[in-house]
Amino acid sequence: MADISKVLIANRGEIACRIARSCRSLGIASVAVCSEADEDALHVRLADEHRVVGPARAQHSYLNIERLMQAASETGADAVHPGYGFLAESTRLADAVTGAGMTWIGPRTDSIRDMGDKARARHIAERAGVPVLPGSRRFTSDDLDDLETEARRIGLPVLVKASAGGGGIGMQRVDDLAALRKVVQSTQGLAKSNFGDEAVFLEKFVPRARHVEVQVLGLGGGRAVHLFERECSIQRRYQKIIEEAPSPAVDAAVRERMTHAAVSLAETQDYHGAGTVEFVLDDETGEFYFLEMNTRVQVEHPVTEMITGEDIVAHQIRIAAGKESGLSQAGIESRGHAMEFRLYAEDPFNNFLPQPGVIETLHVPAGEHVRVDTGYDDGSRVHPYYDPLIAKVIVRGADRDETRERALEVLRNSRIEGIRTNLPFLVNVLRTDAFRRGETLTSFIADYESELLNTE
Repeated sequence: MADISKVLIANRGEIACRIARSCRSLGIASVAVCSEADEDALHVRLADEHRVVGPARAQHSYLNIERLMQAASETGADAVHPGYGFLAESTRLADAVTGAGMTWIGPRTDSIRDMGDKARARHIAERAGVPVLPGSRRFTSDDLDDLETEARRIGLPVLVKASAGGGGIGMQRVDDLAALRKVVQSTQGLAKSNFGDEAVFLEKFVPRARHVEVQVLGLGGGRAVHLFERECSIQRRYQKIIEEAPSPAVDAAVRERMTHAAVSLAETQDYHGAGTVEFVLDDETGEFYFLEMNTRVQVEHPVTEMITGEDIVAHQIRIAAGKESGLSQAGIESRGHAMEFRLYAEDPFNNFLPQPGVIETLHVPAGEHVRVDTGYDDGSRVHPYYDPLIAKVIVRGADRDETRERALEVLRNSRIEGIRTNLPFLVNVLRTDAFRRGETLTSFIADYESELLNTE
């Protein structure tokens, strides 16, 4: 068991602020890292101390393992929390941390490696008895001989996906065999540049799909619990924008099977810490299939915290320290409904182009049922070097209808001045009859694009 007294937070923005708050609640000191551009950022001001780790561009700062480890050593940190994005699923950072005698607040490197290879993760899920969509073997640029044969076996349409990928990067749908090879080669190029691994695989595409995921916590000793499901179907280019819990499409029987599958996968891996098992839910048949497992805390974890009352980040820290979490499946309850809205510095009426600049005013009316996770405040600068996420607005209600109505009121009364954001786009989503009815397929934004981009 490792006592943790000081955590270096290897991230920036709202998740770094979020981790710092959980550290403070546990009586643990926090160390922020920042680029030269972020020295005045909110996450730096919230931490107990900080270190500048490099120039503005992420590859020279937040992705610089040597500088991060130097900061941890200089400040006497005995643990590292990677947050999400950047190096959150990097076995190199995890090995560097444990090799230096510090505690890695995340799963073991073999879990990160196994689940990070999406093709390998599919095979592991199958062995654990988790339903998996029909798919292919891995394809590299010098090994495409049976590409079309595999696509015919699976059945069109198919998705071309990077084996080492995530976040929807490079993912493309193919409806015509004649276009398959060109799409595969394009995806291999994106995979190589983004993940250092060009391998791709094919997976059956579900036309009427929902994206539903289960939050798990691996407790060690082959034990795991779930914190119910979230739906993340409102996406733009495979990037989530709105999440909610519970899913409006999951009944008690499907929930029982889905959460059982997620826990089984975690337990067969002897998983440690927070993870998310993602599924595609066929809206026509009610069947669900394994997509991937993310071996980190998710952007959307607050919706789960709002319905369960559990602090997922605090559980991560306790589990990493080898302390008994006190969690049991019977003791975890879901109450009410919650939705999360991602506020981005981007212009939805100009192809969602990023909008760097200074936030003159950032006002979201928080309260008893409204939580705002942000790494910005009045006067903060949104830099062009990083993800344009400004804040996450999480709203809770007794049921879905009350949550939607409360969220609509909160977003309508929010003010963000100085830069353009997707705030009006989020309001338009909530106003649609389809969203009100819970008809939230992954094709939602494409299906209602003209209504969502209405400026009236």
